[in-house]
Amino acid sequence: MKLRPIATNFTLKDHVYDKLREAITQMDIYASDADLRLDERSLAEQLGISRTPLRDAIARLEGDGLVQVIPRKGIFVRRMSMDEVLETIIAWAALESMAARLAAERASDREIGSLRKLATKYSGAADSAEISEYSEDNIRFHQRILEISKCALLKSMSDGLFLHMHAVRLRAIGEGDRLRRSKVDHAEIIEALESRDPELSAQRVREHTMRLHEHVRRTWVRLDIGSEKKDSA
Repeated sequence: MKLRPIATNFTLKDHVYDKLREAITQMDIYASDADLRLDERSLAEQLGISRTPLRDAIARLEGDGLVQVIPRKGIFVRRMSMDEVLETIIAWAALESMAARLAAERASDREIGSLRKLATKYSGAADSAEISEYSEDNIRFHQRILEISKCALLKSMSDGLFLHMHAVRLRAIGEGDRLRRSKVDHAEIIEALESRDPELSAQRVREHTMRLHEHVRRTWVRLDIGSEKKDSA
């Protein structure tokens, strides 16, 4: 995890929390070789702070379910179990498909056009650098659907799932033909929204997310948080 020192003109506790949460979001926590351990001393040195505000932030992250403190073993970014990942994807599918239904009715042409602008950046075969960039725009694409639904509660509820959905998509996008399939699905979602068809828009988004569900169910192994490494510590 890479962090920058914190400026003193921020409310320290909140800013430490925001910095750590942002850094965790950028981690590929579901990669098979992911290093999930957080070292207090290293984090405090990188941020240029004492351990007291750091521990306050870690306790808050633990309350959010983002990290896990294991006595005598350390602090770890929490990686959900397979069952939890699959349930999270189902919950996201429900929220985003409803958002797509609302967006078809409520979003302006310009707002829907912002989705096409994201999607049309990528047309041909992708190299490793483009896959990384596409992964981030893929997340923005799905967040944007929630935003243009103009339902603040749907967006707020999805934010609670965001970190883990971000990490799941970060890993999955480079597997099999997921990237190619994602481009096709996004184009079909945009067409449904542009046609102002709420039912079709919801269906396209739901099918797209449930393809991710099926991919994870078929191809990923158990995802418990580094249990083998911790047990041997």
